[in-house]
Amino acid sequence: MDASTEAVARQVVDAGLKVHKALGPGLLESVYEQCLAHELERRGHEVRRQLMLPVVYEGLTLELGYRLDLFVDDAVIVEVKSVEALSRLHEAQLLTYLRLSNRRLGLLMNFNVELFKQGIRRLVL
Repeated sequence: MDASTEAVARQVVDAGLKVHKALGPGLLESVYEQCLAHELERRGHEVRRQLMLPVVYEGLTLELGYRLDLFVDDAVIVEVKSVEALSRLHEAQLLTYLRLSNRRLGLLMNFNVELFKQGIRRLVL
């Protein structure tokens, strides 16, 4: 992983920690997503929310409604959750997004946890 992507990932985790400390667990994913995007933009990052992700099969582009929660600095995909526990299905979803977008690093962030570090998963292709 290149140093600039690693730096972005560290900033995303730090921003997530700040949001979690301020809001705590128990809110909707959309609240955490918007607050995390705001915090990252305040720090000078380019953040695209709910970015459409098409599926391309044999030259056919299918707009099927897949959306990246956050795409930070054209480098890191962030999937925001507010669930009781992260599952392998959540990981599979993020890995699929990484493959479809030709990106290598994704962060799965569950804000519905007591300690924020318990809700972070880093996935690399």
